[in-house]
Amino acid sequence: MAEQKRDYYEVLGVDKNADEATIKKAYRTLAKKYHPDANPGDAEAEKKFKEASEAYAVLSDADKKRQYDQFGHAAFDGGAGGAGGFDFNGADFGDIFGDIFGDFFGGGRRSSGARANEPMKGDNIRTSIRITFEEAIFGCSKEVELTVKETCKTCNGNGAKPGTTPETCSKCGGKGQVVYTQQSFFGTVRNVQACPDCQGSGKIIREKCSDCRGTGYIPMRKKYSVDIPAGIDNGQSIRKPGLGEPGVNGGPRGDVLIEVIVGRHPIFQRQDMNIYSTVPVSFAVAALGGEIFIDTVDGKVIYDVKAGTQTDTKIRLKGKGVPSLRNKELRGDHYITLVVQVPDKLSNEAKELLKQFDAACDDSLNAVAKEQNPDDGKDGKDGKKKKFWK
Repeated sequence: MAEQKRDYYEVLGVDKNADEATIKKAYRTLAKKYHPDANPGDAEAEKKFKEASEAYAVLSDADKKRQYDQFGHAAFDGGAGGAGGFDFNGADFGDIFGDIFGDFFGGGRRSSGARANEPMKGDNIRTSIRITFEEAIFGCSKEVELTVKETCKTCNGNGAKPGTTPETCSKCGGKGQVVYTQQSFFGTVRNVQACPDCQGSGKIIREKCSDCRGTGYIPMRKKYSVDIPAGIDNGQSIRKPGLGEPGVNGGPRGDVLIEVIVGRHPIFQRQDMNIYSTVPVSFAVAALGGEIFIDTVDGKVIYDVKAGTQTDTKIRLKGKGVPSLRNKELRGDHYITLVVQVPDKLSNEAKELLKQFDAACDDSLNAVAKEQNPDDGKDGKDGKKKKFWK
């Protein structure tokens, strides 16, 4: 008993009311997954590929789709050749297989088909600019110099030698595309590609302009002013519309994308809209309390340290952080870690005063001696201090 065919909509995983774009997208996904080149020697994958191709050949054709919706598989019983008795002749898989083969062999695929000689936007130009930490916080104006293509004045941009004009491409008839028909294991396939003679422009230049060498453009160095917004972060980009590469067939220019590289700061670190830093505090100020200066991006501010402040104490200066890119009036905060500094150089007088201070507090300098020997620090007749380690 012959195996019963699955419903074409079920094969592609689409609804019966799916539009052409949805059907095409579904088939492209299945074709890439089960294509024999991606699954060499896998008979099951080949079977599913043929099944999906047959379903797409029917559902992508308005007339065949109408017949299938009315009569089901019976509409094509007795058809010539093809997978499962279906005729693939005339089915257009060109653009889909162009994508698939481009993926398999690691190459990109130039846009072709009906859009081959239509206007297309030019490529974007990417560059970078370095700014300081403070410039990123408050914004600034910088200048970038780029090599851009300008319309050749000699040929007015058509690429032809003065006195001549571009000719209509004889291979594609000015359409910018050619259609190749080839036989495959599932039938005849039409493949629409950009014309190799005119590269999709529909025009041939017999005598090229000597200044631009037929490109229609002259590379020139130009300087542009760039406004860096306050609050921009490292790695973010600024877009300058319409300053990129020229468009194709009269299309608009691309854009210039400027990546911002923010330099490191010796004191401040940034995380989103907040700033972090560490501030040293003298032992005396930490113990007794007092005012200190704290550096911020807005300048120095005075902060009153509380008596008895311990090292690693965290404080916050509200509104002293990074401005929001969307709202300049909104700013983050500045978080400071206070670190108590221990003096490493003391005069004899300072040492004596510190000993007196310690004795007046908890006499920590003699804590070990007292713990070892509560009775004058001696142990027995030998007069040696008792130790607690081996």
